[in-house]
Amino acid sequence: MKTITMLKVGFLAGIIAFMSGCGTMKAAGNLEEGAWGTFNEIWDRWVESEGDIGWAVVWHRKVEEGVELQDILDALDNVAMNTPGLMDVGHLPLSQELNARGVESGVIHVVSYCNPATARKMIDFSPAMGAFLPCRVTIVEQEDGLHLYTMNMDMMIKMGKKMPEELKELTMAVREAMWEMMEKGATGDVF
Repeated sequence: MKTITMLKVGFLAGIIAFMSGCGTMKAAGNLEEGAWGTFNEIWDRWVESEGDIGWAVVWHRKVEEGVELQDILDALDNVAMNTPGLMDVGHLPLSQELNARGVESGVIHVVSYCNPATARKMIDFSPAMGAFLPCRVTIVEQEDGLHLYTMNMDMMIKMGKKMPEELKELTMAVREAMWEMMEKGATGDVF
């Protein structure tokens, strides 16, 4: 572990030295507080997964034994209903479609949520952020049961340029709701 930490420090020092002559340092100075901590978490997950960028940038929860797909969906929807402005904007039951096409598949179900007013403000701030909309929770059946995945919103919030305070507060409310969805979805908790 110490070797990995030393390699990471050396790598970061090399990058900082290399990029200090370009606009990188100016961009780094425009990041939110906590950006480097989030970067380190993502870096560690990337290294531990041997380069799986998907694993590095998501939040993951293993669903408790006995919790079924409908329990998860009910828990997710309950969080959305109790978060001002957040709404369910679509379901993509991929496994149902695959099975209908004769392709055997365990559960793959994507649920999308959005706060339209926050989305508008985010796109006004950075049009490219529209590529991350809407927020999604993907339910995937694996050998050991169901798992939940969603984008690590800390990456978007902390590693991007500083947001106006109002947008940061709105985005944090969505972040907290998505975190709660992961926690409650994993247990089937609707309360």
